[in-house]
Amino acid sequence: MTQTPDKTPAENTRRMRPCPICSKLSTTEDYPFCSPRCAKVDLHRWFSEGYSIPVVETDDIDDPDTDTFTG
Repeated sequence: MTQTPDKTPAENTRRMRPCPICSKLSTTEDYPFCSPRCAKVDLHRWFSEGYSIPVVETDDIDDPDTDTFTG
């Protein structure tokens, strides 16, 4: 006879949400993902900088407060 540990209140009230990778319902074991595979896909995207935010360079804008050139 195997006993399962009691769930915490947060686990009992957690709603199943769509997996961010494949949109299937998430499981309690792999939350917020539906499987270990989707969790690894997400981790790979983080490591390969797939979730990076593009940066817009604004160095060419003249700012009178920082201009020190008097020429």
